[in-house]
Amino acid sequence: MRVHRSGTSLAGAALAALALLLPLAGSAGAAQDPGTRVVPPRGSASMGMGVIAHDGQGSAPGGASAQAVQTEGVDVSSHNGNVAWSTLWNSGVKWAYVKATEGTYYKNTSFNQQYTGSYNVGMIRGTYHFATPDTTTGAAQADYFVNNGGGWSKDGKTLPGVLDIEWNPYGATCYSKTQAGMVSWIRDFVDRYKYRTGRDAVIYTATSWWTQCTGNSAAFATTNPLWIARYSSNVGELPAGWQYYTIWQYTSSGPTVGDHNHFNGDYSRVQALANG
Repeated sequence: MRVHRSGTSLAGAALAALALLLPLAGSAGAAQDPGTRVVPPRGSASMGMGVIAHDGQGSAPGGASAQAVQTEGVDVSSHNGNVAWSTLWNSGVKWAYVKATEGTYYKNTSFNQQYTGSYNVGMIRGTYHFATPDTTTGAAQADYFVNNGGGWSKDGKTLPGVLDIEWNPYGATCYSKTQAGMVSWIRDFVDRYKYRTGRDAVIYTATSWWTQCTGNSAAFATTNPLWIARYSSNVGELPAGWQYYTIWQYTSSGPTVGDHNHFNGDYSRVQALANG
C-alpha cells in the first residue's frame, strides 16, 4: 500500500522551524529598537536631532525685514564631515558652534577641520557638549568638555561653551532623572564649567523638553544665555525665567549645512558674547 504524507504534517514542521527563528529575530530587534524607536550608536548625537520628532516642523522664519536684526550662524558635528566653510562665509554665515564632546566617552572625529576651518575663514566660533546625564556627573562631563576642546579664551574669536541638553536619543527622554535631579545635574555642569573657564555656559534646549524634564525651572535664566530650538516661523514660548533668547536654532534643513541659527542681534553682539 502506498503511504501518503499529510500536508498538515509538512506545514506543521515549517511553522515549528519558523517559530524557532522568531525569538532570535525579536531579540536582535529589541537590542536596537526598544519599543518602536531605533537607537543610534553612542557618540552620534547632534544638536537638535530630536526637535522634529517631538516638536514638529513649521514654516521657516520670514526674511530679515520681518525680524529684528539677526546674525546668521551654523552648528555642526561629525555627521557633517568636512564643512565648506568658505561657502558658508560667502553666504553670510558669520559664526559657528562645533560639537566637541558627548558624555565622557566621545570626541568629535571631525573637530579639527570644523573648529579650525571656521576660524580660518574669519568666523567667531565655539564648541558644544552633548549631555548624557545618565552616564556620569555634570562636573565630570564639564571637565571632559573643557579638556577636549570646550575651553574659552578672550581672543575675540571664541564663544563660551554650550551645554546641549535635550531629548535622550539612547533611552528615556529625561535620562531616568527626576525633575529636581535634572536641575541638580545641570547645576553641577554649569558651575564646574564656570570654575574651569570663568564663563557661564550657554544652555541649548527646547521649551517642551525643558518643561517636561526640569519642571520648567527658572534657576539658570539670570546667568546662562539661552539657545532655543524651534523649527517654525517664530520662536514661540521660552522656558521659564528667560525674557529673551540669545540664539535661535530655527531649521535643520538650511543651505550647505542643515542646522542654521539666528543670533539675537547684530555682529557686534556676537563679538560681545565672545569677549565676555
